[in-house]
Amino acid sequence: MQGQMQSMYKTAWAVLGNDEDVADVIQETILTCYEKMEQLKTDNYFHTWLIRILVNKCNDILRKRSRMHLLEEPPEIPVMEEAYENAEWKEVLRALDEKYRVTVLLYYVEGFSTVDISKILGVSESAVRSRLSRARKQLGRELE
Repeated sequence: MQGQMQSMYKTAWAVLGNDEDVADVIQETILTCYEKMEQLKTDNYFHTWLIRILVNKCNDILRKRSRMHLLEEPPEIPVMEEAYENAEWKEVLRALDEKYRVTVLLYYVEGFSTVDISKILGVSESAVRSRLSRARKQLGRELE
């Protein structure tokens, strides 16, 4: 599980945008994984299964936020990976819609295939390709 922590952190941060919620969602994800381990049919899909649980937990937190009307701009925070140390990269990522931001992170940073991303996010593979295309266009406009 320790080897998955950076991947979990980057994915959760892309969705939630603050360290407190990220820490909570990672802890909940690890607990759920241990409780539901017998449901994992193939060990080869552990990482995909783990990230799917994480994304579901992130969505739970977002639903709670929207019910409590706490829609604030996430604070600037330090993150773990060199790819995120570039402030311009973080700003560009923040400019993307959440569904595009998560898809871009999973594809370009985490290296998931479009098939795996479709399983993680619960959308079709064509929706993943469409999100990547739209994200690239939006990124192009942001970088001009």
